[in-house]
Amino acid sequence: MKRVTLPTVIATLTIALGAPAFAGGDVTAGQKVFNKCKSCHTISNGDEVIVKGGKTGPNLYGVIGRQAGTYEGFPYYDSIIAAGQAGLVWDEEKIARWVQNPKAFLRDYLDNPKAHSAMTFRVRKGGADVAAYLASIGPQPEPEQPENPVELTN
Repeated sequence: MKRVTLPTVIATLTIALGAPAFAGGDVTAGQKVFNKCKSCHTISNGDEVIVKGGKTGPNLYGVIGRQAGTYEGFPYYDSIIAAGQAGLVWDEEKIARWVQNPKAFLRDYLDNPKAHSAMTFRVRKGGADVAAYLASIGPQPEPEQPENPVELTN
């Protein structure tokens, strides 16, 4: 049986956790695709404006990990609020599907053929890239702590 040392564990975790993983999307390509999105959406963290854009859509800073329909002060349609109340929390996979067809996404998620969104624009190619870009500029989630920590030897 091979003995695992503390320096080996630290090196492995540093490599594994050092760079965030994005669900198959290309961050650079997503930034380019997002140029189409900024006519309606801005990305800002308080006073720090990352992407100056329109205010027709909600601010997308921190959208990954956010419950749908909850950006404070934004007048969402009832369907997106209902989706959030039903448990929809944005992750990269859901954002990638959403931007391809928001109405179809909501109708499927809510199992309601009348569900709809104010967002009518569709990203035909590059949804995963946009999701990766949004994940790359938002706050990074804290790494999960193991439930049963392993004792390490030096």
